[in-house]
Amino acid sequence: MGQSDDVAEQSGVVALWLIPLQFSYAFQFPLQRFLQSQLKNLVTLWFSLAVLVLHAVTSWVLVYELDFGVVGAAMALDISWWVWGLGLFWYVSSGRCPQSWAGFSMQAFSGFWEFVKFSAASGVMRCLEFWSYRILILMTGSLEKATLAVDALTICMTISGWELMIHWAFLVGTGVRVANELGAGNWKATKFAAKVSMAESVFIGLCICAITIILHDKFAFIFTSSTDVIQEVGQMSYLLAMAILLNSIQPVLTGIVVGTGLQAWVAYINLFCYYIIGLPLAFVMGWIRHLGVSGIWGGMIFGGTAVQTVILAIVLIRHDWEKEAQKASQRAKKWSTPNPDNQIEEHK
Repeated sequence: MGQSDDVAEQSGVVALWLIPLQFSYAFQFPLQRFLQSQLKNLVTLWFSLAVLVLHAVTSWVLVYELDFGVVGAAMALDISWWVWGLGLFWYVSSGRCPQSWAGFSMQAFSGFWEFVKFSAASGVMRCLEFWSYRILILMTGSLEKATLAVDALTICMTISGWELMIHWAFLVGTGVRVANELGAGNWKATKFAAKVSMAESVFIGLCICAITIILHDKFAFIFTSSTDVIQEVGQMSYLLAMAILLNSIQPVLTGIVVGTGLQAWVAYINLFCYYIIGLPLAFVMGWIRHLGVSGIWGGMIFGGTAVQTVILAIVLIRHDWEKEAQKASQRAKKWSTPNPDNQIEEHK
């Protein structure tokens, strides 16, 4: 894809060592959602902290003590993520979730095709969005001053990625809460939860957006002492502020969509926004309009993320929440298990 031979060869080696990491995702993420749906977030938090300490130690040993270099970093990721996933599975299967885990059963395959459709749509939804921003880095690497452009874009996207973790938490929490309320048939509570999540996320985004603008020529010192890179990041800081603001809205909307089971819609929306509008606009702004890395990133922000946010908002505003609650409630009843103690109390 135009990279140097050394980079391409090293990437191939690292990619092979990261294969175990990919399988750990499939094992760990469902366990996270399983616990979050039961409000057991502290369990995930403590396991995360323990794995973070383990990861720091294994990274130091493999990278520096054993001198495995970047391969050692990949091995440390493999170990950490698998320990995390196996730890969560041990917690779930060791009797600490008695009301929701009764062991393995063939009932897990009931309605399997419907589940596959939801999961596939959700996977496509996330991949289309993430891949589009990886393509941006490849596009930036083809500019005249590629090193400077990639450095500046990487710093801005790293800051955006750190800040996005806050709103990613809102995405997960909103998705779980919306799904729970819909399953209980409480469509009014669903709308209220969505509004509260949106208000909190946007408030946090506005605060960080303001800090970014105020410190636009300072925060790059965290990563580099290069005057040219710091100046380039300062020029891109206003785009970063806009990205932060949109990131405070779009993840919450995505969380609501995930909670309502409309992942397939978002997959089509992402395909349209990021690949039909965003990437072509980034190409036009970056090369035809000669705006460089700012044009490439700005084209994706305004043509991709901004348009996606507007479309998602329109879809959800026009959504029939009461009808969706009825459908979700019917699906929930299919899996509800009568509690003998509750039946006795109701009989009394």
